[in-house]
Amino acid sequence: MSRIGNSPVKIPESVEVKLEDNSISIKGKLGELTQKFEDVKVKQEDNEIIIERPNDNKNIKSKHGLYRALINNMIKGVTEGYTKELELVGVGYRASNQGQKLDIAIGFSHNIVMQLAPEIKVETVTEKGKNPLIKLTSHDKQLVSQVAAKIRSYRKPEPYKGKGIKYVGEYIRRKAGKSA
Repeated sequence: MSRIGNSPVKIPESVEVKLEDNSISIKGKLGELTQKFEDVKVKQEDNEIIIERPNDNKNIKSKHGLYRALINNMIKGVTEGYTKELELVGVGYRASNQGQKLDIAIGFSHNIVMQLAPEIKVETVTEKGKNPLIKLTSHDKQLVSQVAAKIRSYRKPEPYKGKGIKYVGEYIRRKAGKSA
């Protein structure tokens, strides 16, 4: 029994929901998101969205909770938005941006230049004595997380010195070096 799928999703007053055959569109102050769904029934009652499943097939049960979580994330995204912060740990690691172009120097022979989607707002913060930060903000949780994971994949934090690109607040398990 899906506990997540059974709980209804509350719709704030500033959010507009449009249900069609197999898709749902949610529009808020930060943007608009659309999600297709299958094997479940989505209804809007008063200011709540209710997801129901036709039977207890294992595949349908898993989609029941999935679509409820996706719809909840969409509503939170168009009202509050999502932010991911990445920290560049290492000597000479730098980040800068011009509009939607992110320029990262992380120890390779050349800088990495990424063209980001227009839905993502990027901001780079460089303070003296602190590691450079990259702030990614968007109303789409999946997109902002995917871009943050792509940036992190260029130089994952290594366990000996802790150098690399890590999420702010992420704990890196450190290993002892070789003993002489």
